[in-house]
Amino acid sequence: MSTTRLLEDWSFTQIGGGQGTKDGEWLQASSFPTTVHVELLELKKIPDPFIGLHEWDVQWIGESAWSFKTVFEVTEEQLKSVNIDIVFDGVDTFSSVNLNGSKILSTENQFVSYRVPVKSLLNVGANTLTLDFESAFIKGREIEKEHGKFGLWNGDSSRLHVRKAQYNYGWDWGPLLMTIGPWKPIYLQTYHTRIADSFVKAVVSESLSAELSATGTLSDKTAGFASFVLKNPDGIIEASSNKIPTDAGHYKVSFQFSPGQVKLWYPVHYGAQPLYTVETEITDAEGNILDSKTQKIAFRRVQVVQEPLEEQEGRSFLFEINNVRIFCGGSNWIPADSFLTTMTVERYRAWLQLLIDGNQNMIRVWGGGIYEYDSFYDICDEFGIMVWQDFMFGCGQYPAYDSFLSLVKEEAVQNVKRIRNHPSILSFIAGNNEDYQIAESLKLELDYSDEKSDFRDTNFPARHIYERLLPSVVEEYSDVFYHRSSPYSGFGKDTRNHQYGDLHQWNVWHGNQEPWKNWDILAGRFVSEFGMEGYPDIRTVDAWLGGDKSQRYPQSKLMQNHNKADGFERRLELYLVENFKHSFEMESYVYYTQIMQAETLASAYRLWRRNWKGKGKQYTAGALVWQINDCWPTTSWAIIDYYLRPKPAYFAIARELRPFTVGMTRKEKETYPDYRSAANKTVTLDVSSFDLNSDWVENWSKAVVLAPNASTELFQGEVPGQPRRTKRSELPRVIIVSARLIDDGGNVLARYSNWPEPFKFITFPEIAEVGLKAEVSADGISVMLSTNKPVKGVVLDAEGEFVKWSDQAIDLVPGDPQFVKAIGLNGRPVKMRFLGDGTA
Repeated sequence: MSTTRLLEDWSFTQIGGGQGTKDGEWLQASSFPTTVHVELLELKKIPDPFIGLHEWDVQWIGESAWSFKTVFEVTEEQLKSVNIDIVFDGVDTFSSVNLNGSKILSTENQFVSYRVPVKSLLNVGANTLTLDFESAFIKGREIEKEHGKFGLWNGDSSRLHVRKAQYNYGWDWGPLLMTIGPWKPIYLQTYHTRIADSFVKAVVSESLSAELSATGTLSDKTAGFASFVLKNPDGIIEASSNKIPTDAGHYKVSFQFSPGQVKLWYPVHYGAQPLYTVETEITDAEGNILDSKTQKIAFRRVQVVQEPLEEQEGRSFLFEINNVRIFCGGSNWIPADSFLTTMTVERYRAWLQLLIDGNQNMIRVWGGGIYEYDSFYDICDEFGIMVWQDFMFGCGQYPAYDSFLSLVKEEAVQNVKRIRNHPSILSFIAGNNEDYQIAESLKLELDYSDEKSDFRDTNFPARHIYERLLPSVVEEYSDVFYHRSSPYSGFGKDTRNHQYGDLHQWNVWHGNQEPWKNWDILAGRFVSEFGMEGYPDIRTVDAWLGGDKSQRYPQSKLMQNHNKADGFERRLELYLVENFKHSFEMESYVYYTQIMQAETLASAYRLWRRNWKGKGKQYTAGALVWQINDCWPTTSWAIIDYYLRPKPAYFAIARELRPFTVGMTRKEKETYPDYRSAANKTVTLDVSSFDLNSDWVENWSKAVVLAPNASTELFQGEVPGQPRRTKRSELPRVIIVSARLIDDGGNVLARYSNWPEPFKFITFPEIAEVGLKAEVSADGISVMLSTNKPVKGVVLDAEGEFVKWSDQAIDLVPGDPQFVKAIGLNGRPVKMRFLGDGTA
């Protein structure tokens, strides 16, 4: 029987001595797997690089050489095993591995695992395993000198030659922290014969019948048998097969299921996520168990639909699951920590729980980080989160010389095999992040009509990777859709095209710096990136200040170091000054950037969801905000900060992604809802209008019918109560129009208040007139918000510890109180910020 033993007792040293250790001094590692920064932090030998300017005090770590060592015992009985391997699940990045003084391995790719037969080198008793690490930064520079310097956005150009998490080199949201060390488990495995590869493939037809096939490859040809058992979510055997011959070193089995015989996996909010268990066991001819493997799988049909559209040029780009077309509302995901070994299953679960609590259904694993840990995909399977998976190439003119291609191929094969069985993985979409955009911006040799040339002979050689190597690997080792890049239009169009493929829409913030009200004309078929910066919670700001109150103002050096976006001050202030009267006092500046971010992102979802108009008119099929998370405490485009504190934008997006939404735009004078069910629904549309500076109110309502899984236009008309102006000098009245959808039971399904923009032109009433109240119920958790005047952008807080609020960035109107839950309020008074609260 195969046995596995983790090697967990490690020590480390700085080779040759230095700031980390003396020469020859070995320090005990506090945890394993680990990396050098993590260990030195634990030993208090370095300052926390997340605080102040200390990021720059630890650069020497990534530029130094380090060694990790373990001593482990092997018994005489273990040495009798036919095979003994040491398996390295992940090594970051360049290392020379020695066992008992003999070199057994050189590593050069963070994204792959290594398996080394070591039986002949082992001793009975103590054995010493050592990993000597070179600096990836210095090694990368050496490789770059040999193979040439290429263009990129973000980080040092040497990163393009190194198969290491690219964000380690610094990004426009993250620090420069070059990690180094054994970042994934290392273990000793003894076995006679093992299951070397297992692919369980569930194919669901258009009729929703299913075929399950399982193929396996053994480590060697052994006379014997395999058994296969499929258990449903309740643990009941659904199908099984025994005595499958394995003499040829492999096995195969298949089963057929009629429609309804197996339960189908659906995205969150669209159905259940039943996970089936596959148990495979191999035995020798006498029935002795040699190895076993347990996997979770699911049945679902996935189609990427690119079909001609009615009334508009181009084609759709949408996901269809089990014959149901899905509007994908979600986020981009970056690594959730600069120090990956500190990520736990609990932290992953907390992040992904926030995603689904925010009514999102898709996450894109971005190409400048890592192929995520197995636990990440396991949780996505469980929660029903659709995963858009990039290969790990980002914002660069990558090379394609032979040794580099060899690394990339092994990386692609291993990671496709590792994650292909997850039902959450909808596609390896895409081969890279923005590399075709790099080629366009640098005017490289890129002819989209040329599908046949050897691209290695051009100055955009990585096209060979994205159009030859990666798709061939995906096709051979999985049944998952492949997309060449993100963004990528296809059909001979460049990446800026709005009518085909997916689009990164950065003309708000970057590019033309368009007003956010123009999101409707900036739409694409699938907007896989867009965003707006906003400060994190003030507690997060204070954490990175580390008590230095002299730096507690927006333009300070520490604030600048904790915002890595190029030109962020100009861009933040451009959008602030165009839209708000605002203050530079720290708490107020945080508030106004947060409200700006919330308004910007909510507006995008609101306008793009109405483009989901039913089959043939699904003009926008998805929107993935950049980004959901941070890898350190910082100001960025994230909607939740490093400490898992949601920004107001998180709640604003959540409202726009509810099953029912109400939206308005004064430019186009309409309201629209969206519903995901399979039937029409009759509701009441209730519309109230208010003059902010008088007691004038108008209300009307009517019954309306909402189409299923599509937007429905309900009303067009002039803004009520607004006199026609005959002179440019006449100022319009400040009319707020509030619309609600109410079901037969009187429940408010959705609401939205439309205010005139820009907000800076509004003369707000005196605070005493507003009458804004927050009344805490007897349970200490439920808070009722009410007002005498319309109020915009209410953000709730309390002194002291962070409170988990169920909603933020709230708009209120008279006669429509709203209820918010406050977990952890603990009797403290509720503080409220809002536009016009007298702070600007």
